[in-house]
Amino acid sequence: PFQATQLWNSIIHALHSQVEIKRRRQHLKIYKNCFTGSNAVDVVLSHLMQSMYLSCNDISRLKGVRVCQALMDHKVFEPVGAKLYLFKNEKETEFEDTNTSLYKFVNSSLTPLLPRKNQDSESLSPDQICKQKTKRSSNNVLHEIFFLKVCFCLCMISVIEDVWKQQALLRLLQLIDVPLLEDILVSSVKTKPDCFGKEDLIISNTFLDRDITCSLNLPELDKWLYAAIECLEYFPDQFIMMVSQQLPQSTNKPNILNTYKKILFDIIIKYYSQKKDSLLGTQDLAIHSGIIVLIEKGKMDQALEASQLYVKLLAPNIREELHRLLTFIAIASKSEGYKLQKQFDNRLVIIKTCTKFILQNKTLSKAQAELLTQFLMDSHSELFKTPLTLLELTSRRLESLLEGQDPDIDSGFTFCQRVTTKEYEDEKQQTNQYLLALVQEMDSDPAIPLKQKKKII
Repeated sequence: PFQATQLWNSIIHALHSQVEIKRRRQHLKIYKNCFTGSNAVDVVLSHLMQSMYLSCNDISRLKGVRVCQALMDHKVFEPVGAKLYLFKNEKETEFEDTNTSLYKFVNSSLTPLLPRKNQDSESLSPDQICKQKTKRSSNNVLHEIFFLKVCFCLCMISVIEDVWKQQALLRLLQLIDVPLLEDILVSSVKTKPDCFGKEDLIISNTFLDRDITCSLNLPELDKWLYAAIECLEYFPDQFIMMVSQQLPQSTNKPNILNTYKKILFDIIIKYYSQKKDSLLGTQDLAIHSGIIVLIEKGKMDQALEASQLYVKLLAPNIREELHRLLTFIAIASKSEGYKLQKQFDNRLVIIKTCTKFILQNKTLSKAQAELLTQFLMDSHSELFKTPLTLLELTSRRLESLLEGQDPDIDSGFTFCQRVTTKEYEDEKQQTNQYLLALVQEMDSDPAIPLKQKKKII
């Protein structure tokens, strides 16, 4: 149904005709007749969106990169420059969606749909001609199978994403009292904000050693230090430089571990203190309030499931950063670890200090925000797991779609208790009897004027 051979050839033809091929410089060396990886992804995405078989406006760039990877694996084009020689003996080369990665077409034409006639074919025997036709036919079949797999994967990835998001929202609507979920949970992937309000003084991460573990000079890291270093991955270069400059070079000093922990804790607090936005967006206030109500009522299982569904719907980078921060503050809040302040317990210090980093909303009271932060911190090991209910609902919906059922007939959810036909008829008869009795009682009441009786009836 996809006419895979035509689609396969059309994408290759679009690449040949639309990518910008010219001389380019890379590492003080000039390469002829090449194009960039990002340009190839742009052409593939544009072609897929305009295709009459795969017409879709929400094809992600990651899917375009996967198609380009498949094209490169099948020798439609190959990398040029140092990368070609570096990975020449490797089985697979990774396609890069950047303006600095260069590629060139392999000297091969499109797969012909019909055999070409040439002078040599006239001198071939019938058996040899039959073998050539069989070989060409098998190549076309391989191309069809390959592109059908690509098309199927693109369609299935989009369908699965839509299904589990829909089921997660419906299940979330069951757990918490929210009027509408249409305008919330529409989070985009956020870029790292500039904490200083100026341009980054570090030109590139290429020349900056961001591996703090090498600077610690310790044979083994404990959980506290490891969790803190994991948080630093989302920090800009300025803070990494601060950590590297403040770390003591000598490991012979007493209480060197406490010194390391104090430096890392202060840097983490300083970074999140300068961020304008909290990790959990203010647009999701209705979700936060619903989870807090469940916690206050003691419904911890429902609160955990609602939190898992909400976290599942966050942008991937926000979810990962939240995971690392919650893991760190959960470890740092334990009394047997590093003492943060002498006069207060670690847990109290963490909750009072880190609540505004995770959740900052003027509508919620300070006690409510701290309650939610404490709950997320205590359940961080279970928070980022997928609820079994969501897995069952999603698999059930996908099975119904594969069987060809109409997805709009049954959503898989019910908010009412089903009754039998007999129970319905009995209730209907009782309702009619009550209405008749009400009309008779009102009609016999002399205190009600006739005009008002007609209006009420």
